[in-house]
Amino acid sequence: MTSTATEMGDEAVGVVAGRLAKPQDERRVSLLALCLLALGVGLLTGLGAVFFRSLIGLIHNLMFNGVLKVAYDANVLEGPSRFGNWLILSPILGGLVVVYLVERFAPEAKGHGVPEVMDAIFYRRGNIRGVVAIVKSLASALSIGSGAAVGREGPIIQIGSALGSSLAQRIGLSTGQKITLLSAGAGAGIAATFNTPLGGVLFAIEILLPEVSNRTFLPVVVATGSATFLGRILIGPNPAFTVPDILFPAARYFGLEEAIAFVALGALCGVAAWAFIRLLVVMEDAFPRLPGNVYTQNIVGMTLVGLMMVALTHAFGHSYVDGVGYGVIQSVLDQDMTAIGLLALLFVLKLLATTISLGCGASGGIFSPSLYLGATLGAAFAGIAGFLLPLSGVTAPSAAIVGMAAMVGAGTGGVMTGIVMVFEMTRDYAIIVPVIVAVAVAAGVRRSLIGETIYTIKLRHRGHRIPKERHTNLYLVQQAQDIMERRFILAEAGTTLRDSMGWEDVDDLRAIIVEREGRIVGLIPPRSGLWRESVSNSDRLVDDFVESQLVVCRDVDLLSLVLARLKRHRSGAAIVFHGTHRPRASDIVGVITKRAIADAVIDNYDD
Repeated sequence: MTSTATEMGDEAVGVVAGRLAKPQDERRVSLLALCLLALGVGLLTGLGAVFFRSLIGLIHNLMFNGVLKVAYDANVLEGPSRFGNWLILSPILGGLVVVYLVERFAPEAKGHGVPEVMDAIFYRRGNIRGVVAIVKSLASALSIGSGAAVGREGPIIQIGSALGSSLAQRIGLSTGQKITLLSAGAGAGIAATFNTPLGGVLFAIEILLPEVSNRTFLPVVVATGSATFLGRILIGPNPAFTVPDILFPAARYFGLEEAIAFVALGALCGVAAWAFIRLLVVMEDAFPRLPGNVYTQNIVGMTLVGLMMVALTHAFGHSYVDGVGYGVIQSVLDQDMTAIGLLALLFVLKLLATTISLGCGASGGIFSPSLYLGATLGAAFAGIAGFLLPLSGVTAPSAAIVGMAAMVGAGTGGVMTGIVMVFEMTRDYAIIVPVIVAVAVAAGVRRSLIGETIYTIKLRHRGHRIPKERHTNLYLVQQAQDIMERRFILAEAGTTLRDSMGWEDVDDLRAIIVEREGRIVGLIPPRSGLWRESVSNSDRLVDDFVESQLVVCRDVDLLSLVLARLKRHRSGAAIVFHGTHRPRASDIVGVITKRAIADAVIDNYDD
């Protein structure tokens, strides 16, 4: 029995030489035009960052202090709320509104944002809906302002990405240029909110961009530069944190005890990053299993966060774990908070508060909480190191700064981002060597404990793998279904070659997939030159010509993954199936050949 799939999908998208044709409305603009578009995205994102910060201040002042004003310095600890124990209601009420906004208008706005941006790059052709920017702004401002223990960097990254993607979609740019503008918006967001232009560029390169070249790098630089410029005009030129003038008494050299201390701190931060990732996964899995709906689940989570805030206020005069936590970080850097017990307690409670907040449905980032965890853990470590390694010169501010970089680098996978951003935020070059050592150790320890970052593990659970070694070319972002050949022959095992091919297949243009009782047996690649064989030896069976190494992939698998499998099995083609279960012949939707891959490379070549 022989059947064909020559007609599948042709009426919807059209087939050119057995491949999907490019959408007719996609176009590419020159690099100069793309940079000008990136300039606009950077300025819009800079304005968005300023508006977002103001909105957080408005909500925080209203829900914590009962006043209607925008001005709010997150680096200053304010003391107890004027509402006393009723403060527990603040995160609950804010959380309910957040859940409504997210469920009603933009489910992508739930959580910490960056995984959704990465998913859009690798699995949605760079498409992010414009409404996400609006909903994410409102939802995250409500979460942060009302007390959820989340950060503002993830939201502004998603907001900037949505602006870049929406603009690219509006003018019909190609997938590659759409992804470039999306990444430019993300880099601009983090640059504007932290006043770190280099950190914004490196974030886009390390975390988001599938390719680093002039055609991707320059637009990102333009966007981050313009966003930082506008942010410095509207917010101010000062770094995110004020640090003491002298951090390292022995900054002129890197002594043995100092090296031991920062290696140990790096290892500790690596373990802490692993705990952060694992606990977040546990919370994100546990809350949806609770009885009730998303609203009752959010109430449970936000009640726990509210109880922490009230208990800490009674014990120490401040809620400490709510919001972005910059006030705690600044207090550690100013050495106003040095008690090892308190620092350790705040580390544990912030870890719980952040993972609970995100698990129960809050909208906000993990970047600020990572800085908070690194600062408190580092300062607590400094207190212990002072007894064990008195000649190391480790102080609470220095260890806090190194801890911040190590937690960010290990948790997010952005090693260079963590190093450069912390340097830009503190502007003290003496920290560079200790930071490099600690970040490298932390990243190595975290990776030995868990291979995924806090961003990619969420996508891994969806079955969306993000390639770790991806900085090669934008064509690797394509999925198998984008380049597969939809014309193939499905033949039953035991069928003769002549009966399978038919007289119309004189050019051998179609692959032959051999199956037995619904199970895939093997593949004969297209253009294999077997038509002449079928004429001269009409009794030969298809079973005699199938490739011994069978390679299969899902239609949504990235091309980079398909290439790795073809190389590993030394195969010339891969069978593409639809679904997540064990593939059968009825699930086959196409074939990927080396010719199709070569065409994908040529189509993305830009001289």
